[in-house]
Amino acid sequence: MQKVKLLYVEDEPFLGKIVRESLESRSFEVCMVSDGAKVLPALEEFVPDICVLDVMLPNRDGFSIAEEIRRKKPVLPIVFVTAKNQTEDVLRGFATGGNDYLRKPFSMEELIARLHNLLALTQNKAAALDPNEAVSIGKYDFFPLKYELRLGGSVRKLSAREADLLKILVENRNFTVARKDILLKVWGDDNFFNSRNLDVYITKIRDYLRDDPAIEIITIKGVGYHFVVG
Repeated sequence: MQKVKLLYVEDEPFLGKIVRESLESRSFEVCMVSDGAKVLPALEEFVPDICVLDVMLPNRDGFSIAEEIRRKKPVLPIVFVTAKNQTEDVLRGFATGGNDYLRKPFSMEELIARLHNLLALTQNKAAALDPNEAVSIGKYDFFPLKYELRLGGSVRKLSAREADLLKILVENRNFTVARKDILLKVWGDDNFFNSRNLDVYITKIRDYLRDDPAIEIITIKGVGYHFVVG
């Protein structure tokens, strides 16, 4: 069986050694980097299938690294692993291109389950769409695998969560999609925290699409959202 190539960015040697050895025992080929300044060169040389990225790193933080990774590798799954627990840090992680977020301390079983889940989702997306294939939304062109929304010559880069949310709305255009279904598909859990996140993301998507009055995201209270494209 072909091994999954994983770029692991962690500056704590003891933790890094344990995680690396555990991943290697589960059929992952691991390239471990401990310096933020060395991540992008390793990305180009190693060409990973997935990336596990710490936030607090020497020389460069994980958030800025994720932004650059997302520009270079639009569909590469990124899992943030960090000791930070503030809500704003979680939101920033998703905004800069992260697909998932795991707080320290964590179990290896949970990390591996999340990695396999993200890999499966990414492979399904890659099989279904060409990265240069656009979906028309009124006046806009949406590139799901590039995380881009274009209007004329203007290009807006989306976070991974924003792109996933917009894709669900587009797939259900002119139909109502249940709030719970969105939460389970995009966040994997319909808890209160994720529900509040969804409200924030819907507001953002509405703002991104405001230049086309024929597009509307209607909130159906207690049910979900109705995405109208005239």
